[in-house]
Amino acid sequence: MAAIRVIAAAGGALHQGNNTTSFLLKQPFLLRRPLTLSRSTKRLFTCRALHAPQFQIKEEGQPGTLDYRVFFVDNSGKQVSPWHDIPLQLGNGVFNFIVEIPKDTSAKMEVATDEPYTPIKQDMKKGKLRYYPYNINWNYGLLPQTWEDPSFANSEVEGTLGDNDPVDVVEIGGRQGKIGEILKVKPLATLAMIDEGELDWKIVAISLDDPKASLVNDINDVEKYFPGTLTAIRDWFRDYKIPDGKPANKFGLGNKAADKDYALKVITETNESWAKLVERSIPSGELSLM
Repeated sequence: MAAIRVIAAAGGALHQGNNTTSFLLKQPFLLRRPLTLSRSTKRLFTCRALHAPQFQIKEEGQPGTLDYRVFFVDNSGKQVSPWHDIPLQLGNGVFNFIVEIPKDTSAKMEVATDEPYTPIKQDMKKGKLRYYPYNINWNYGLLPQTWEDPSFANSEVEGTLGDNDPVDVVEIGGRQGKIGEILKVKPLATLAMIDEGELDWKIVAISLDDPKASLVNDINDVEKYFPGTLTAIRDWFRDYKIPDGKPANKFGLGNKAADKDYALKVITETNESWAKLVERSIPSGELSLM
């Protein structure tokens, strides 16, 4: 059996009721009953940047291998899904953000949406692990409890269909996160990336533990305190496939970032889509709802 070790503890509280939770933006969703993770652990510590940790993160296998996985368990030892069971909204405009790819790294890590409990793994293609052609310059990951519905044609973005994944976050703070770390962030802007004909939202956000977080509250503040960052994010995601011989990605909304209000609108809509998915009012296909 592959070695297991706890690598971090993660923040956020999971408030449970009668199969509902209060963290949805507009409507309730189903709460899964996770199974206990019966693997041995080697070490446990708390990330200093996180407050009141409620989840622990465990590795299976070795980084840089096909069998590497990062699993999540709650404080009782029950296995949970980072996509489905970690709450989205914390109140006062603050959201949980799960780091998949730490800044200044290139391994293409992602939540495995088709595996039970949706652990984080390294993406692969044709049996080989995938890497970006160069490092990403920001912490990158997902908003839990969101989903870009592939059956929904967005009339504001050329009628493009969703990419069947959780919503992506580009976190612009200065500290490098860790794989599986849960950061409290506030959204600032959004980009409507069109990747091979699919809509792939990029929410630009900042972690509350960043020294500049109190100064940055909307798109204009990003330009003021992080000049050139929005253009750099757009250009990075536009061009990163070109070295592999693929065309550049496109962007909707006039090829520009939209403001915080628009970002919150995207989060609300994709959260509602996720709720319909887990309530099984939309076919899940190969997606895991555990």
